[in-house]
Amino acid sequence: MIRSLSVMLALVLAQPTWAQADAENPLQVAVDAALAAEVRTEKERDRDANRKPFQTLEFFGIEQDMKVLELFPGGGWYTKVLAPILKQEGELHVALGTRRVSENLVGVEEGFEDVKVLDIDIDFSRGELVGTNTITPFSFGESGYDAALTFRNMHNFDAASRQIINEQVFKALKKGGIYGVVDHTRRHMEAHTAENRRRADPVTIIKELLDAGFEFEGYSDLHFRADDELRYEVGRKTVTGNTDRFTFLFRKPK
Repeated sequence: MIRSLSVMLALVLAQPTWAQADAENPLQVAVDAALAAEVRTEKERDRDANRKPFQTLEFFGIEQDMKVLELFPGGGWYTKVLAPILKQEGELHVALGTRRVSENLVGVEEGFEDVKVLDIDIDFSRGELVGTNTITPFSFGESGYDAALTFRNMHNFDAASRQIINEQVFKALKKGGIYGVVDHTRRHMEAHTAENRRRADPVTIIKELLDAGFEFEGYSDLHFRADDELRYEVGRKTVTGNTDRFTFLFRKPK
């Protein structure tokens, strides 16, 4: 009993130290500063709790001195987080589907002038499966990346196009480089439909990346949602903002 009380007392006394250690985590400090930046919109801020950027980047092993490639940055939600934390010691490059960040962020907003937009000659066209795209072979034209990241994009492409993307990411990464992948979860082996078109089968994604030469480093349940039935289009009002998402980490062999 005395020993139990002593252990409990030690834990209570240690709590301020833990809190201070978390507050002094360099990545967390940098992410918190990026999240507080004025360049971010209210709509973007509303997604912070759901997307958990610090925990996600920490799981991927992102450090502030890395050379990072972000794929399909879209409107720049993650670009606005990554660019500030990599600005001083690292590099951020964005590639594929970069039109919106090029027009509205990079070279437009202060603090994003160092983000490099890769000019890649690639053609997009509609795939045979509803809601998917197909792309032509391409090369990033850069290499030596410490990490490549893609958030909720794999579902947009057919299998042949994902193979092209994964093979080029493999070539662009340095040995030991990491590949972080997040996407909306589809039921395993479920046929592609208009309802699940913006979801991806996690087992299929793992197999495709193993086939491309990557090692499966691990997964996180950060974005697990028990009440997402994996049945409905992710844009539905009853689902959006609460989708179950797989969070995978792969590594190029050393």
